[in-house]
Amino acid sequence: MKRSVDDPSLYINREASWLAFNRRVLEEANDDRNPLLERVKFLAISASNLDEFFEVRVAGLLQRIEDGFIDSGPDALSAQQERELIARETHEFVEQQYECWNKQLLPALARENIRVLDLKDLAPEQVEFIDEYCQKEVDPLLTPVTVDPAHPFPRVLNKALCIGLLLKRKRRAAGTYIGVITVPRVLPRLARLPSSSGIHYIFLADLLTHYAARMYRGYDILSVASFRVTRNSNLYLEEEESRNLLESVRTELHRRRKGDAVRLEIDADAHPEIAARLQQTFELEDWQIFHTPGPVNLSRLFHFYEFTERPNLKYKPFITRELRLPASSSNIFAEVRKHDILLHHPFDSFDAVVDFIESAVTDPAVISLKQTIYRTSENSPIAEALIAAAAEKEIIAVLELKARFDEATNIEWARSMEDAGVQVYHGLVGLKTHAKLALIVRHDPDGVTRRYVHIGTGNYNPVTARFYTDISLLTASPQITAAVHSVFHYLTAHAEAQSYAPLAISPVDLATTTLSLIMRELEHAREGRPARIVAKMNALLDKNVIQALYRASQEGVKIELIVRGMCSLRPGVPGISENIAVRSIVGRLLEHSRIFYFANGGKEEIYISSADWMPRNLYERVEVLAPVLDIQLKDRIKDEILAAYLADNIKVRFLDRSGRYVRPTRRKPGEIFSSQDFLIATAEGTATVSDIPEPLEYRPKMPVRKKRVVHH
Repeated sequence: MKRSVDDPSLYINREASWLAFNRRVLEEANDDRNPLLERVKFLAISASNLDEFFEVRVAGLLQRIEDGFIDSGPDALSAQQERELIARETHEFVEQQYECWNKQLLPALARENIRVLDLKDLAPEQVEFIDEYCQKEVDPLLTPVTVDPAHPFPRVLNKALCIGLLLKRKRRAAGTYIGVITVPRVLPRLARLPSSSGIHYIFLADLLTHYAARMYRGYDILSVASFRVTRNSNLYLEEEESRNLLESVRTELHRRRKGDAVRLEIDADAHPEIAARLQQTFELEDWQIFHTPGPVNLSRLFHFYEFTERPNLKYKPFITRELRLPASSSNIFAEVRKHDILLHHPFDSFDAVVDFIESAVTDPAVISLKQTIYRTSENSPIAEALIAAAAEKEIIAVLELKARFDEATNIEWARSMEDAGVQVYHGLVGLKTHAKLALIVRHDPDGVTRRYVHIGTGNYNPVTARFYTDISLLTASPQITAAVHSVFHYLTAHAEAQSYAPLAISPVDLATTTLSLIMRELEHAREGRPARIVAKMNALLDKNVIQALYRASQEGVKIELIVRGMCSLRPGVPGISENIAVRSIVGRLLEHSRIFYFANGGKEEIYISSADWMPRNLYERVEVLAPVLDIQLKDRIKDEILAAYLADNIKVRFLDRSGRYVRPTRRKPGEIFSSQDFLIATAEGTATVSDIPEPLEYRPKMPVRKKRVVHH
């Protein structure tokens, strides 16, 4: 009899899984096989990730508790239990971050003659430098405040560096005061010091500690501590009540900077009175206070990476593969008419996608261009191209204003596009538009008006495309392009088509299509036909999908899941998920592509998608799942891309049934295989698919059974 798949113990808590992912990022900072400055960057990434976790996830959890919600996820943990889990795990994690910085990275940097100096370590000429720097560059931007009845506590913006001081008036013996200096973001958090014996830095917070006495003349400074407050950054929009979504988002962005505090980071040696006054001011519980034995904002170590010109301590730049058209094709459209084109970024240059859009803008045969934009760069060539074309062609942009932390950039682009004559829409009320689509209509030389489409798994952002792995498909397939045309009707008019085949879109039919594809493999397994699933994504959280995978596993379907981040599925459980392996790859590049392979009884199918298997993607966003129809492209995905990830034995961690991520046993030098290094080498022409070893199988270590001693 098969076990039930409803048991809460079969599901890993979402927040616990996210924290486990961030620990994998921190592992890269501790891994001495990575270049030293890259390790510093991984530490900064782990800190930036934790910032967002508090701003969004913790803030939302506290809001649910305050509002009295008693809902729980598939794992059955209550909101209060999740809060306790987060409190315990995040404090442990922060302790590990600073241990990495203080005991691993700082000594390693010093060995490379790169030092972060304390005030007491400065040479006389360096003291002279920071005095002049503070006077000319820093002092004009600062406003010191002493908190008293006439001077309320200053407004502290989200994640802004602040200096707290415990003060005593020189002319009045009794009583102490709190002083606060809020530091504008325009000031770099790291200052390069003059040095003839290496690279020397000082943190801005330490520099301000030195300069504080000049700003508080008439006071004795009893103690100084830097601190930083993290605030709730969720947007609370009533879209149905909004007359103008753009203005509503703009207003909420302004409010977000002053949202409720959810975390306080403060120097570990801060005077207890400073810490107590800040805790009271921001109305925080003890578990929300983090005492940091180092800089309060580790995410600013990104600057450390950027400012230090030591290429030997960074990853060697690699050459991306450019899309070169044969002489027989006059332009990109002529080539796409012949066959579909698959690009695997960043190994294949994203310039091909930019060129595809820009070609549509400059080509007089192109009649119209429709595009979705979820995230893009501040100086986006794609957005600029849409603006440039608006005077000559029909240009429609479906621009998502609620892309978290990119709202301000998208608002600016929306205004610029509207001013230029682009028809700008913001998708559907209550649904984020996360699909990555571009639809070009062209009157071709043979007299036929055709559609050309780009479908991607990642954003139209040339900057992040250099370090996010994603898939792009360029096609003129009549079936796919007609379906994309219907998707744009859905986005601009909420007009539902009878079918979006061969695509599936959320929230219309993507969830049901996904479940039917999984259950189809189950039926193939029952009938003894080839049945296998390989699914690569960023997160797996949807209970319905997980249950379908469990049932398929129970019928013998071999399931390989490559999930970079959160995964609530528990693999390797007897009678439930013995046929499921879950691996996570965290390395130089951010794994972002979504690829889904189904053996389908021998008639293999491969899909790419903008959607993860998460409730928000399947039910709360507009997403697209698209088939790869070209046989050669399917073979490339299966035999080169997926095969490389399945063979990785360096950057992979396997999820075990207990919820831990386990590295495979270290290989000998000749057996080492990194999927990302291989794909870089392939792009550079120094590796081929024949270099990919057999897939790495995960075999959990079984507990050693002690021999039972029989006494006679």
